[in-house]
This record gives sequence, C-alpha cells and structure tokens, in this order.
Amino acid sequence: MAVDLRVHAIVADLATARRAVEAGATVVQLRLKGAATDEIVAAGAGFGSLGATFVVDDDVDAAIALGADGVHLGQSDTGAERALEAGLLLGLSVATRREAALAEYRGAGYLGAGAIWPTPSKDDAPVIGLDTLREICMSVSIPVIAIGGIDASNAGECIRAGASGVAVIRAGGDPALRAAVDAAS
Repeated sequence: MAVDLRVHAIVADLATARRAVEAGATVVQLRLKGAATDEIVAAGAGFGSLGATFVVDDDVDAAIALGADGVHLGQSDTGAERALEAGLLLGLSVATRREAALAEYRGAGYLGAGAIWPTPSKDDAPVIGLDTLREICMSVSIPVIAIGGIDASNAGECIRAGASGVAVIRAGGDPALRAAVDAAS
C-alpha cells in the first residue's frame, strides 16, 4: 500500500489534527514529548478515523496500542526492530547522508531530514539546509520528509530539492502549505 507522505502535521491533540487534515495534511503525527505511554494512548483516541496516515512520535508501545499506521523515532530512540515486527511504518530522523543510509538499512519506510531552517520548536536541532537535504534525498531510495522551519513560503524549495514531503508544526492548519507542496511536486 502506497502512503501519501506529502504533508505531515505534527500535533499534540485531536482538534489540531482534525484542522490539519481539513487543510490538506496527509499524515498526522502525535507528538507529546516526555509523556507516558498511557497519556499518549489517551490523547491518540480518534486519530485513526481522521482519514490520514496516523504516526506516533517516539513511542512504539503507544503506536501499537493505538493501532497507528506508524511510529517516528529519533536517532537516540529505541524500538525500531519492534516497530517493524509489529508491521508499523517506521520513520527515522536524520541530519546527514550517513545517518540516512543507516536508517534505510535498518528498515525505515521514510526519513525525516532536518532541520532545514532554524525552528522554534526544536532550538537544539542542527540546521542542515537545502544542499544537505538534496544530498540525503539523492543517497537513499526511500521517501525523505523535510522538517524544520517549513511553511507555505518555502515548502516548494524542499520538494524541488528532492523531498517527497514536508513536516510542520505551526503551519499544519494552513491550506496554502498543501497547495505549495502540490505545486512543486
């Protein structure tokens, strides 16, 4: 089954997820940093019926309990093997070509590459820029999703650099984001 990865909306609640899907998000990623698995499971109720691919951030157990489509893990997160065994779509965060190659080898279904530009949501993330994004996209055969400082004004640049889609927090409810991605595809 092909998964539409064009627009990932990273959200913390169902209402925001619903607005993002209405604005054109094709993936909703539930992210509750530092929350316990049971809190994530409680917050994730209803996500599966939104009509978008449902991904849980950082918690394989919560993804399995919720019947999510996938899980997204960072470089220091564990559980990639369990996610694959459970049949989850596995997304892994990368910032270099080497990390991208290793993530593809580990079985990732897609990569989250960034931060492309500075972002207030993750101020400790290294900024890799469009050139490194392009190198990552050219070095792997799986979809690459650009993340970090992306909105409707610059999403097209990421697609033209080779990304299959973009991931956003603040711009998730903006229909112009989906339009920009579609126009650049």
